[in-house]
Amino acid sequence: MSVYTELSQTDFEAILGDYSLGTLHGFEGIAAGIENSNFFIDTQGSPNSGRFVLTVFERLADDELPYFMRLMKHLSQHGLSCPDVMVRKGGGLIFDVHGDDGVKKGCIVSCLTGRTLDELNIAQLRSSGKALAQLHLAGKAFPEHRDNPTDTNWLADTIDGMMADVQEKYGEGSAQLLFDELNIQQEQSFDLPTGVIHGDMFVDNILFEGDAVSGIIDFYYAHTAAYATDIAVSLNAQAVLLGKDDRERIQAFLEGYESLRPLSEAEKEALPVLLRLGALRFWTSRLYDALYPRGGAMTQTKDPEEYRKKLVVHRAS
Repeated sequence: MSVYTELSQTDFEAILGDYSLGTLHGFEGIAAGIENSNFFIDTQGSPNSGRFVLTVFERLADDELPYFMRLMKHLSQHGLSCPDVMVRKGGGLIFDVHGDDGVKKGCIVSCLTGRTLDELNIAQLRSSGKALAQLHLAGKAFPEHRDNPTDTNWLADTIDGMMADVQEKYGEGSAQLLFDELNIQQEQSFDLPTGVIHGDMFVDNILFEGDAVSGIIDFYYAHTAAYATDIAVSLNAQAVLLGKDDRERIQAFLEGYESLRPLSEAEKEALPVLLRLGALRFWTSRLYDALYPRGGAMTQTKDPEEYRKKLVVHRAS
């Protein structure tokens, strides 16, 4: 979450006029994350009033958005604690907002209880693993398919396009590591259980009350893929801190996950390679954002070096 599109009080009031959520009481930008423009909005004067999150989409194509709206509705209705999309007076889930650079799409979703954490302890990792399994199970009946937007074809194109700049800024060693790992991943082929995955289960997308997960947010990387891919992304993001207790942290997450959905032997065997793929994917995207930053009122660019180190560790194990 970030702010690239700035909205005025008049903008918020105009948007809320098409909802039955009450009148605007206050708003503030959300600086965490890097993909869209996000705001907390508080409303008053209606039985439906409260705190909500308003998102203006910055990168996603207009025709992609209905998938995410319907997915969040489905998961919320199937017992997962995740944002529910608010419905406009005309029945739509998406609004238009006019900015300096044209018309953009947005939505308003419920604001969940709990808070994000910078680092998870063992109990929280176990709860997070269980929550991811619950997400996978809740999404099994979702009928829609979305291809992986950051598959190996995306990796190849992105790495090729920025290779010269990576060499110049980060050195020949980083460029060679990108190239070598990409070649290895392009040779992989798995036949694993597949369905809806979150795709971006970093700690800033998980809410906690104490040691228990109270909600999962930011589904705009969700797509159809092997569940084990989601597990690998989550382990890299939450459990792997490049410290001596990483193995214990990984085990805690997996114990929580398997308490609801036991892994197949094929998934267990694939996990080491998928941990490398997940590290490569986020190292690549962070390199791209660092090399070609976007302007914004409140933005956050994450350190690529963290994921280079994680990839090196996984390759050595």
